[in-house]
Amino acid sequence: MKCSVLTALGQADGFVSGRELCDKLQVSRTAVWKVINQLKEEGYEIESVPRKGYRILHRPDVVTAEEVGSRLQTEWVGRPVQYCAAIDSTNNEARRLAESGAPSGTLVVAEEQNQGKGRRGRSWVMSPGSAVAMTLLLRPEIAPAHASMLTLVMGIAVARACQGFCGVETKIKWPNDVVADGRKICGILTEMSSEIDYINYLVIGAGINTYVRDFPEELAQKAVSLHELTGSRPDRAGLIAECMRQFELCYEEFLKTQDLSGLKDEYNALLAGIGGRVRVLEPGNEYDGVSEGINERGELLVRRDDGKVEAVYAGEVSVRGIYGYV
Repeated sequence: MKCSVLTALGQADGFVSGRELCDKLQVSRTAVWKVINQLKEEGYEIESVPRKGYRILHRPDVVTAEEVGSRLQTEWVGRPVQYCAAIDSTNNEARRLAESGAPSGTLVVAEEQNQGKGRRGRSWVMSPGSAVAMTLLLRPEIAPAHASMLTLVMGIAVARACQGFCGVETKIKWPNDVVADGRKICGILTEMSSEIDYINYLVIGAGINTYVRDFPEELAQKAVSLHELTGSRPDRAGLIAECMRQFELCYEEFLKTQDLSGLKDEYNALLAGIGGRVRVLEPGNEYDGVSEGINERGELLVRRDDGKVEAVYAGEVSVRGIYGYV
């Protein structure tokens, strides 16, 4: 009910009468009054005027299920929302939920994360209020070999959301980072449970630096927060909702062909370092070349110095710019 009240207040252009809320939610005026008071206690600034009703003046920077849920504009992506105040990892929680039968589209968000996971075993710890930690659970009817492309689909969605919702010009560092001003603002990690020819489920986690004040020394020159770029504290719930909206759009395009045919041009337009020198770091086989963008399968095309073009599959391979992070 709290989510429904927030949705009604958020969508209104002005006041919403108590009677309107009662009729819409099929509850008593007392029930509405109790929810309004609960929201005020949680930090929402809500104006109450006799014979006019209620209107929301200020929302706290929270990522509760009710707040995120009230901001969603999707058909199924991000529904339902599972909120955790503190957790080991949103990816871990999404996997636990998947094993318990949670539906495709379930979104896990957390305020604090102490054992977050990055690509190739790296860790990511998130203090309260400093970032977005979210994981989307999917049960796609696609071949397991196509699953890695969904990391790139989420990359486009996050890049669109950061640009459209926060006004930050973004790029993508293949295959799983979103960058701005040459520094990382988001990392994406996709994990999967599958059989040889069938995906049981997969989870796509994204961590976005929104209000990180002090990065660890090893990341200080490579990472940046949206707050530093914009000068204001981002609305995390609104950003999450916009990421979900954009992902739903991108995912629908992906499903048409089960590859990146319909998204390739946009991805390459966002790709950091395209046309520049890169180093491919493959275990036992490192080489330099020129990045020529991705193909329909999401592989990075790298033209080696001898003219041969390699299609680099993400897997355990990393690619970085010769002269820096991107």
